[in-house]
Amino acid sequence: MSEESPQSNRSSQSNRSLLKSTGVVSAMTMLSRILGLVRDIVFATFFGAGSSTDAFFVAFKIPNFFRRLVGEGAFAQAFVPVLTHYQQTKSDLEVRALVAATSGTLGALLLLVMLVGIVAAPVWIWLFAPGFHQMPEKMRLASDLLQLTFPYLPCIALVALCGSALNTKQHFFAPAISPVILNVVLITAAMGFSKQLEQPVMALGWGVVIAGCLQLALQLPFMANHNLLVLPKWQWSHPGVVRIRELMLPAIFGVSVSQINMLLDTVLASFLADGSVSWLYYADRLMELPLGVFGIAIATVILPKLSKDHVSESPEVFSKTLDWGLQWVLLLGMPAAAALILLAEPIIACLFYRGAFEENDVMQSAAALRAYGVGVLAFMLVKVLAPGFFARQDTKTPVGIAVKAMVVNMVFSLLLIWPLAHAGLALGTVLAAICNAVLLWRGLVTSGVYQSDFAWPVFLTKLVGACILMLLALWWLFPEEPVWLLGDVWARAFLMARWVIVGLAVYLLTLYLLRIPQQLIAKA
Repeated sequence: MSEESPQSNRSSQSNRSLLKSTGVVSAMTMLSRILGLVRDIVFATFFGAGSSTDAFFVAFKIPNFFRRLVGEGAFAQAFVPVLTHYQQTKSDLEVRALVAATSGTLGALLLLVMLVGIVAAPVWIWLFAPGFHQMPEKMRLASDLLQLTFPYLPCIALVALCGSALNTKQHFFAPAISPVILNVVLITAAMGFSKQLEQPVMALGWGVVIAGCLQLALQLPFMANHNLLVLPKWQWSHPGVVRIRELMLPAIFGVSVSQINMLLDTVLASFLADGSVSWLYYADRLMELPLGVFGIAIATVILPKLSKDHVSESPEVFSKTLDWGLQWVLLLGMPAAAALILLAEPIIACLFYRGAFEENDVMQSAAALRAYGVGVLAFMLVKVLAPGFFARQDTKTPVGIAVKAMVVNMVFSLLLIWPLAHAGLALGTVLAAICNAVLLWRGLVTSGVYQSDFAWPVFLTKLVGACILMLLALWWLFPEEPVWLLGDVWARAFLMARWVIVGLAVYLLTLYLLRIPQQLIAKA
């Protein structure tokens, strides 16, 4: 009887912890995404897809873009490895000093960015949506909304800091549940206050600011419970802050390339027909559902683990952690991508086709969703592969890869916008994500960091076979006429539920017969 090595036992134990943590993050993220869909349904019903929603989505996208870039993206990838190193090698007092210096320095810089953003709101709108310049009322409304929503940036960036710190303590609940607050507040603002304002969409701006403050307040008791709640201090020259700065600037490009690409979509879409920005938004939100529930959840829990593997010099365990993440991303992401492509119109109609959201909005949003569906797996893979670099404090390699991906996005977006309009922008972003994922994977393999002994050809063959059977079952049920545009919301919901249940049942049954889930869970 063969005996497992101590390293294999440690890997198995850590994978069980990763699976449990991923389950927590996925469950909380699923709740948040469901409420996010309810929020978007409310948006579509009350505001539709037109000038006012375009103005809000652009205005909210600017602080949200900086938040993802600085708060959840580059900052998290730079902060977590440095904080993990401090926790593994230094005293609690030094760890608290790092948190104080980082929060104080980050907070002060973001307050400055916020003030500049408020004062120069029209300039920001012109830069991010230059097409609005030809529509003065739309431009003015977007500027007013941006001035109102920019305070969201420092609040939510500090939420990301708290979340990153809590994740290193294996506490995932509070950071994962935080987005629920944003969705609840925005739903309340749209339904309860929009009709009372002269410009109804301004209610959403107020909701964004209130939600940011509440999200930050939620994190503080948990920070105190883990002895990480400290008074922020401006310490630009603190050694840990210096190291975070060194890692953060290139990480902005490495981990947030998809956000930069989607921002380019917004810039170009501002020149297209009214509603183009909104169509991309609704499609992106649906693409974000599997990305957030599976891809980001897995990436969130493996980054602290990979950082610890690197500090403890365990290359074999490091590779197995990456293996584990990639296997689960493919297992969950492939059927999600296939379903988004095949069921684009029914999904959009079921969720949004009511009130101010019209039939043309369904078709245009579905075209963008189908394009995003082609790349959802690539987006998820980027989220899991990037931590393989950042956990080792290697930010230079992803920078070069990010630049290449951005060039791909710019070239194909400009080429495809003419024949495919907004759907061409989505497809250009997808091609960039595929390029990014392939180059990240190749970089990890060629550098020797990722060395897998897993039977990938067999695994992939089984997954592809399961997806094909699922698609055949859905295709058999798919009607020739667009019945998803007929009947009331309950009739459309019944059709969608039938497709989801049948597709999921066929996929899971096939996996069970092929023993794929059992194998992965047994390894965990």
